[in-house]
Amino acid sequence: MRGLAPNSAIHLTNLDIYMPNRTVFFVSDGTGITAETFGGAILAQFEANLHRVRLPFVDTVDKAHQTVRQINQAGAHDNKRPIVFTTLANDEVLKVISDGCNGMLLDMFSTFVHPLEKELGIKSNHRIGRFSDSSKSKQYQSRIDAINFSLDHDDGQSHRDLASSDVILVGVSRSGKTPTSLYLAMQYGLKASNYPLIPEDFERQDLPPALKPHQKKLFGLTIQPERLSEIRNERRPNSKYASLENCRHEVQQAEAMMRRSGIRWLSTTTKSIEEISATILQELRPEQLAF
Repeated sequence: MRGLAPNSAIHLTNLDIYMPNRTVFFVSDGTGITAETFGGAILAQFEANLHRVRLPFVDTVDKAHQTVRQINQAGAHDNKRPIVFTTLANDEVLKVISDGCNGMLLDMFSTFVHPLEKELGIKSNHRIGRFSDSSKSKQYQSRIDAINFSLDHDDGQSHRDLASSDVILVGVSRSGKTPTSLYLAMQYGLKASNYPLIPEDFERQDLPPALKPHQKKLFGLTIQPERLSEIRNERRPNSKYASLENCRHEVQQAEAMMRRSGIRWLSTTTKSIEEISATILQELRPEQLAF
């Protein structure tokens, strides 16, 4: 047994490398999406293994005290002070957290809103929550309509009203069309359809007839065959559909078709949905990038 002890110690040390050893909190009186998105972008600059906790709807002093206890407990457990990103509009709630928590507090409002108040010469409205009065917002309703539209036109399941699409994504099955369509709908209110390119299209060596009247709205997604095979094997293991040979054939045929048809396209292999969507908007709907 004594001979195993050194190996056991080495094994535990290796495990510790992969275990998060510091906690990051994203605290908001709304959904916490803004705090997490902005904080996440900053943290992406560091190769650190962090445990992330989002605490939304911290909009009362009582909830603020509960938040302080949770932050301080995490610090005691980690033996390292937590990092706390906040987007709190209520000064009283923020004071409880700033005075009571033992973490490194990064208040986005004091960092950005207060200097902007001085520069613009006006006070911010300190509106709590990103989606306040969403039921009365035309922008919010347009996003809901776009999501419903994108769900109805997912994977080519409906040809009806394709002309109303803002964007139509094409590509082989499992190349990232559905998540990208939904992201465009949720974030930008775009009616994004997606349409799979299938073996019958490759045999004809032509686009599906339903897409031809809308060619200016088409944008292609492709993917490395090796990655495509991995994704498809998760869904249909050891099938022809998932075989590397078939994936290579489909990707090659799809890319050739997009080149012949003059369709702009990109590879999703190493890109996030955010990067894919930004590229699509830049190419097809640049006005959506201005607001």
